[in-house]
Amino acid sequence: MARFRYRMQSILDLKYKTEGQAKTEFGIAQRELNEEIDKLNALYARKEAYFQEGRAMRESQALPVQEIMVNDAFLERMDDMIEQQIKNVQYAESVVEEKREILTREVQERKMQERLRERAYEQFLADEKLAEFKENDERSAFVYGQKEE
Repeated sequence: MARFRYRMQSILDLKYKTEGQAKTEFGIAQRELNEEIDKLNALYARKEAYFQEGRAMRESQALPVQEIMVNDAFLERMDDMIEQQIKNVQYAESVVEEKREILTREVQERKMQERLRERAYEQFLADEKLAEFKENDERSAFVYGQKEE
């Protein structure tokens, strides 16, 4: 039996490689998104701490006006920082979505190449089976022809 050789194996190998790269890039983008979300959550927690601190100052007997003003300024600054971080998260989400689309396309292309390889292998097996059948038929005809002589 002859050996199967897929003539587009180099393309299939390239598809495996590009899919691996796309998986890596997607993983990096996902990790960066998670980091941005963690930063945003930390900012929310920090803002909540400032808010609680300001509430405690307002409820105390002595009103430290200067400290309350500083606390209010911190809260305003936290709102600005949170707004900027939300933009960072949205950008990271768009990058992740872009990388996901690339990865999906790479997977589809690899699967298409694998299907082509499977079809080529099935055709190879069918051709080999036909060749073996013809060889057996010729052998039978030759043996039968020699018996007649």
